[in-house]
Amino acid sequence: MIQGFERRSPPPFGDKSGRLVKHLVKRKAPKDRKTRIAYVLDKQIGFMLRRLLRRHEAIFSAEIGPELTPPQWAALSKLSELGACTQNLLGRLTSMDAATIKGVVDRLESRRLVNRRQDQADTRRMILSLTREGKQLVAGVQPMALAVSERTLSPLASDEQVLLLELLKRLR
Repeated sequence: MIQGFERRSPPPFGDKSGRLVKHLVKRKAPKDRKTRIAYVLDKQIGFMLRRLLRRHEAIFSAEIGPELTPPQWAALSKLSELGACTQNLLGRLTSMDAATIKGVVDRLESRRLVNRRQDQADTRRMILSLTREGKQLVAGVQPMALAVSERTLSPLASDEQVLLLELLKRLR
C-alpha cells in the first residue's frame, strides 16, 4: 500500500474496457513533521533519472535531429551490433515492450532502414536486419551518438563518469 493512501472499493462501474477501476483515497497527513516530509521528489532516484533522461534526449535531438528518435537509434544500433535477430529479442535488448518495438520497427521499415521477414523455423517470429541504407545511417550517426553520451556526462570528471556508469550497471 502506498503511504498516505488507503485502498477503497472501486465504484460499481468500470473503465472503458469494462474492468473495475481501483481508486486511492487520501488519508489525513501524519502529525509527525519528519514523516510528512520524508519524501522529497527532487531527492528520489526515479525522478532524478527521469530528469537526466529528458536532458539526454534534448542533447540527442540537438546533435542528431528530429528525424531519428532515441528508441529508433537504440534499435538500429543494437541491430548493427548483433546482426539479424528476432523482433522479440531486439525489444528485450533495447528495453522496449512488444508494442513499442513493433511501432519502432514499423517506422524504420517504412524508411527502408530495416528489413523484416518471417523466421522459416517459426513463422510466428519476425527476423530483422539492417538494409544497406540502415547500415550507412548507423555508420554516419555513431560519431554523433558518441558525442551525445559525452555531452550528457560532461558535467562530471572522467573518473566520475566511469563510476556513474559502473553504478548504473549494478542497478540494472
